[in-house]
Amino acid sequence: MNESGRLRVLLADDQPLLRMGFRLILEGEDGLEVVGEASDGADAVRQVGHLDPDVVLMDVRMPTIDGIEATRAITGSGSRARIIILTTFDLDEYAFAGLQAGASAFLLKDVAPAELVQAVRVVASGDAVVAPRVTQRLLETYVRGAGPAAASGGQGTAAPPAPAPAPRDPLLEDLTPRETEMLEAMSEGLSNAEIAHRYFLSEATVKTHVRRILTKLHLRDRVQAVVYAYETGLVTPSNPDY
Repeated sequence: MNESGRLRVLLADDQPLLRMGFRLILEGEDGLEVVGEASDGADAVRQVGHLDPDVVLMDVRMPTIDGIEATRAITGSGSRARIIILTTFDLDEYAFAGLQAGASAFLLKDVAPAELVQAVRVVASGDAVVAPRVTQRLLETYVRGAGPAAASGGQGTAAPPAPAPAPRDPLLEDLTPRETEMLEAMSEGLSNAEIAHRYFLSEATVKTHVRRILTKLHLRDRVQAVVYAYETGLVTPSNPDY
């Protein structure tokens, strides 16, 4: 966010018409500013370095460097930019790879204008996961060997056997029992308000727990915490035949 308090957004997509549509939507909103456009992943990485945006809308399929590698490069550089992966369908292995690479959320390209604007604001705040139930479904499909075959209802090639559980991450031992509960609840896709209701806490207390979890586990945001919880085996897919 710049000194004027406006959220700065970079658009990265190789389709000019899509970039134009997103620009028109975002610039029609108070407090949002499109600071640049990139037509491939390499250009997106360069522009993030020069423009320092708050949020990047990142297509996954682009020339030169795809959106996954661009996301990995941006998050690995220490940039504060939050990245939203753009995809064409919800159970997308590329969207999952984008979350693994450090993206904060994913959206469908045919997202409604109001949902696009809300997603940008939510991701910039770092306080919530965009479409948490959809994010959970994506993770349950692709984490720990569920594989793309599960997304097609079991049709086609069978998914590979699930890998052996990963060794428990020592960082988990730094969490208090309450923080572990909070992380498990986040992994269910619950919002702060829903977590507060479940555990009879205030939302402010839940936010404090979330911040402490992210700090202890060296994670960027809530969605990275959910990915971490699945990948370390703290939580497992509730329905492997999704």
